[in-house]
Amino acid sequence: MKNQHLAIINIVGLTKGLVSDTNTPFIHSLLSEYNLRPLSGVFPSVTTTSQSAMLTGKDAQDHGIVGNGWYFHELAEVGFWKQANYLVQAPQIWQTLKEKNSDFTCANSFWWYNMYSSVDYSITPRPHYPADGRKIPDLYSFPNGLHQTIEEELGKFPFFNFWGPKAGIQSSQWIADAAVLLQKKHNPNLHLIYLPHLDYNLQKLEKNHPKIANDLKAIDDVVSKLCHQLTELDCEFVIVSEYGIRPVEKPVHINRILRENNLLNIRDSLGFELLDCGASKAFSAADHQIAHVYVNDKNELERVRELLLACDGIEQVIDKKEQERLGIKHQRSGDLIAIAQENVWFTYYYWLDDKKAPDFARTVDIHRKPGYDPVEMFLNEKMPMIKLKIVWKLLLKKLGFRTLLDVIPLTAELIKGSHGRLETDENYQPLIISRISEVEHCNNLKDVYTLLKKYFC
Repeated sequence: MKNQHLAIINIVGLTKGLVSDTNTPFIHSLLSEYNLRPLSGVFPSVTTTSQSAMLTGKDAQDHGIVGNGWYFHELAEVGFWKQANYLVQAPQIWQTLKEKNSDFTCANSFWWYNMYSSVDYSITPRPHYPADGRKIPDLYSFPNGLHQTIEEELGKFPFFNFWGPKAGIQSSQWIADAAVLLQKKHNPNLHLIYLPHLDYNLQKLEKNHPKIANDLKAIDDVVSKLCHQLTELDCEFVIVSEYGIRPVEKPVHINRILRENNLLNIRDSLGFELLDCGASKAFSAADHQIAHVYVNDKNELERVRELLLACDGIEQVIDKKEQERLGIKHQRSGDLIAIAQENVWFTYYYWLDDKKAPDFARTVDIHRKPGYDPVEMFLNEKMPMIKLKIVWKLLLKKLGFRTLLDVIPLTAELIKGSHGRLETDENYQPLIISRISEVEHCNNLKDVYTLLKKYFC
């Protein structure tokens, strides 16, 4: 087995149509020596499923990651953005390579399912949640003390620039800088590096908004510096992405449709409404442009299917048999999966009156919400003196008082970009950029696994 060093740089949202000599001069300059190939994605085309496909070489029905979240039947709860690597049900590339060479080492800088993994070095976001209700930003790393050592040199990870209204280039820059320090100190054979910057404004803004060009230039600068530093460390690099982000024009509130047809139950909680999954005949876990629909009352299965198919904005509703064709038939997947039209995305909203929306709906709370919520990237500009209120609430939190940072709007129409469908247009497909000869055989995201295996063996 070859003793080589390779970094997989995951530039989320990068597609062939976004690479140009104007906006991404460094990445574009690579194309004289590196091969750029659009890849057919996997279904659903979302973060955790796409990453798991690259790392296992398998579909969701084999590795078990059917989306960014799903319904945990044993708990009667929807859970999104879980972090334990035990959730992945297929061997991952570093495990395969370690079987061939016990000295093989791997580092994971911010790719998902990074906790309790068998990689040798890992860093991932993980806040603290004291009993007094506070949320204190921090990281989780292995070996213990790894991220503290890096933060001594780089400063604290800019947690609020990683997700939420302040999401920006600072987090991707920090991850890149931290990855270089880790590579210098530990020199892992394989290094997974996650750069999320393009994921933000491509969802928030119109496709041709001038800020998109600025974002492309910003991430290109980060990648340029990162790649040059990796090269100096004798570390080859491959650039990949997970999906492309397509413009969308409107949301569909799939849980509201189910509720209005007496299929979804809620629980009154201190004047707010909570989704009661276990008591519902049917409900959905919405995830960008797909929604897992769980039907507890199987007598309602066909009714639910026909109801959703009749809804404007829903293109397909697939049952378990049809799911097998798309590689997602699994005990975690919905009894039905709704697929949005290409200009539509799904919200998790289930309340019919915003006054009864749960208290977490207006906060950045990725774990409590029973679905993905990109509106967390916006501030509610209708709130008077909102920035002053944020400063005041943060001060109260620092002083130990309990207060709700309820500054997120409930305006799903703000979202201008989404993903999740299985794209056939290469301008919205993921890509790979590499000079490794095996890249010529990469046609699907799952082929990244094979490329890595061949490179090291």
